[in-house]
Order: sequence, then structure tokens, then C-alpha cells
Amino acid sequence: MNGSKFYLFSIVLVAVIGGLLFGYDTAVISGAEKGLQAFFMGATDFEYTNGLHGFTSSSALIGCIIGSALSGLFASRLGRRKSLMLAGVLFFLSALGSYYPEFLLFEKGVPTFNLLIAFNFYRILGGIGVGLASAICPMYIAEVAPANIRGTLVSWNQFAIIFGQLLVYFVNFIILGDNKNPIIDMVDGINQIVNPNESLWVTASGWRYMFGSEAIPAGLFAILISFVPETPRYLVMTGNDEKAFHVLSKINGSEKAQEILSEIKSTVQEKTEKVFTYGFLVIFIGIMLSVFQQAVGINALLYFAPRIFESVGMQSPMVQTVIMGFVNILFTLVAIFTVEKWGRKPLLIVGSLGMAIGAAGMVISNIFAVPSLFAVVSIMFYSAAFMMSWGPICWVLIAEIFPNTIRGTAIAIAVAFQWIFNFIVSSTFIPMYSISFGSMPNFGHVFAYGLYGIICLVAAWFVWKLVPETKGKTLEEMTNLWKKRNQ
Repeated sequence: MNGSKFYLFSIVLVAVIGGLLFGYDTAVISGAEKGLQAFFMGATDFEYTNGLHGFTSSSALIGCIIGSALSGLFASRLGRRKSLMLAGVLFFLSALGSYYPEFLLFEKGVPTFNLLIAFNFYRILGGIGVGLASAICPMYIAEVAPANIRGTLVSWNQFAIIFGQLLVYFVNFIILGDNKNPIIDMVDGINQIVNPNESLWVTASGWRYMFGSEAIPAGLFAILISFVPETPRYLVMTGNDEKAFHVLSKINGSEKAQEILSEIKSTVQEKTEKVFTYGFLVIFIGIMLSVFQQAVGINALLYFAPRIFESVGMQSPMVQTVIMGFVNILFTLVAIFTVEKWGRKPLLIVGSLGMAIGAAGMVISNIFAVPSLFAVVSIMFYSAAFMMSWGPICWVLIAEIFPNTIRGTAIAIAVAFQWIFNFIVSSTFIPMYSISFGSMPNFGHVFAYGLYGIICLVAAWFVWKLVPETKGKTLEEMTNLWKKRNQ
């Protein structure tokens, strides 16, 4: 029996829909947040402050932290496939609930504090789905993929994340149409909607359609994931060697399947081992990869892109946001086609230096009188450098660097840190961005981009000194590497 690349690619393509939903769910807020803010500003039983809006805009990330922290438990108890099915159901329920948070409990269109709680509940529910998918999708792909193309296939997941972000940018743009987003400004110390009549439709309904649009890909994912097999490595860990051999044979052919099965069994003596069985360093590296991926500030850019482009003088910030989405797609493809040729470490180091250059460009644009185009190009350069490096490669490394018997728990820990720092960066960006100092009204801009640039340089040094190259190594070889280092 010969292996089938078509079979492999088909199950991987289904799995990466989870990545698409990851990108879709986290980026939908970029188009919907102004309409959402204007809607809850109409409440009479409480004041919807900037602080509350910041929390509401980032509330899904709380769910992401919960979902990623629990992903190891779910991956071990339910398996990789059933955990992804659960994520799909959570995505679907969140989309419908965010569209219509009043369901059964509240009067539609009447903003209240209790309705705000209900809305945040649905966003957190979707965040749990994102947290599960963010950890388990790359794990699933890494555990079914042959070693020689594993990096490429796991990179598909990042491509799907970026495609999901681009898709929702475009969907939000289409939903907005000729309607106007609310313009919210401080008047006498109170937030006011400057254009209430022009933005009435977006305030009442537009943001609902943006959130609700996710139900279509979420429902599709929940159905399709039920048809893919469980991963061979999980099947071996649960004593289903025959099923594992069947899946391996369909992917690799019978002869190679037997060889891989023997390798897996040699490293899977127990279902799980203690997380520090292979030493502290492997866990530390996994955590810091996740921390650096977020601490460089990329998601502040992705979540608040329209605001940022508006701040540098762009008249059509939604258009620039869509263009940035296409740039991100292009440079994610660069990573996909080079990860197996150049390796993981060179891409991460080059990307870190590229992001530092882009951040420096933004600092310059906020200190000196340069054309707005210079700032836009700097933003695009920064984002492109991330997408060809830390965006996909961090997920590749997290999926393949940990030994088999601790992979579920270790990935859960690493990804939880990723979402914690995503929340920190996202929730602090607007306050930090808004700082003024003396005669420098843009001091916050300079501080934020300068800080992110410095972190990029530290990230490059970290990868150079501590991160092992995993290109071409089987997951079992990585297990043996950490065994030797821990002796």
C-alpha cells in the first residue's frame, strides 16, 4: 500500500480551517469595535467608559487564555480530533450569541449593563474555542505530517490564520459598504458620537452582522472535522496501535508506516509524563517563543489597524487594513516556501531584525515631519517581517519542539502564555499609544513602537543563543535530543 499525499493534504486542509477561525474571530473586532462602542454608549443604567470598551474589545482573549490552558487536558482526554470538534461548536455558538446577545433574556436593541455581560460571555466562549484551536491545530498537523514536510504543513495553519484575518477584514469592509463608522471624540470630558445620524445603521446593526458572519465557516469546520482521523501518535498513546498503523499507511505507505509506528512506540512508554521530565530548558524555550511572538506588538497592529492608519493621516483606513491583509498573506507564503530550505532559526532572526527596522520607521515618522506614506510603508514592512517569521515559525516550533509524552501539556502551557501576553499587549496599547509628554503629543506612539522594536532585537538574540534547529528532524528525534540534554 502506497501513501497518499491527497489524503494527507485533505485532512490537513480541514484542520487548518481551525486556524482560519482563529484569525477570523480575533480580528473581527477591528471592524466592529466602533459600532459596538457607539451602541453601548447609549446605555442609561451605566457609563460605557474607554476602560470598559478596552475590556470588551479584548474579552475574547480571556477565553483564549482559558481554552489554551485547558487544551492539554482536552487533547489528552478527548483526543486531538474531538477537541477540535468542540472548538468548532464554541466558534458557532459565539458567533450567533455575539450577533444576538439579547437572545431570550433581553429586549433587542436596548443596551444595558447586563446585556454587556451577556455579550462578553459569548465573546469569551468564542475565545475558548480560539484557545483550543490555537494549541491543537498545529499539534494535530505536526502529529500526522511526515518529518520532511512537517514545517511546511504546520505553516499552512499560520497561512489560514492570516487568511482568516484578511477574510474578516474584507467581510467587514463589504458589510460596512457605504455606511459610516461612528466617529467618537471627547467633548467636555465625555465621549460623544460626532456623526450619530450618518452612523446609525452601524451602531444599531452593522457590528452584529460582522460578528454573526463567523457562523458560516464555524459551522462548516464543526461538520468537516468529524470526518478526519485521530492522529497516529495519540492513537498509540491510548493503545490503538492497529488504528494508528492504518492512518500511517494511508499517509506514508505500509513499509514506512511500520517504521514510524516502531519509532512512536519507542518514545511513548506512558500516556503522559511530568512536564519537567526532560528538564526546565525545553519548557522555558517554548514559553519564551510564545511570549516573544506577542511581546513584539503585532496584535496591537492587527486589532487596531484602522485606528492606526487613521492616526497617520490615511483617509480610508479600512482600505489600508485590507491591503495590509494581502501583504500579510504574501509574506506568510514566503515562510511556507522557505521554512524547509532555510530552517526555523534563520527565518526567526531575519524576521526579528526586519520588525525592528519597521518599528524604527514608525518612531521616525512620529518624531520628524515625513510623508504619511513613509509611516504606512513602515507599518507594512513590520507586519510583513512578522508574517514571514514569527507568525508561522513560532507555531511550527511549538508543535514540534516538545517530546511526545509531554507535548499536550507543554503546548498548553506555552500557548497559554501566548494568550496572556496577547491580552497584555492588546489591552495596554491604546492607553500607551495615547500618552502625551510636554510638547510631544505623539510621545505614546514613539514609546510604543520603540518598546516593540527593542523587544524584537532581544527576540533575535534569544533565538540565536537558545533555540535548537528542528528542520528535518522527526518528533521522536526531538524527544531523544532533550533526553540527552537532560542527562
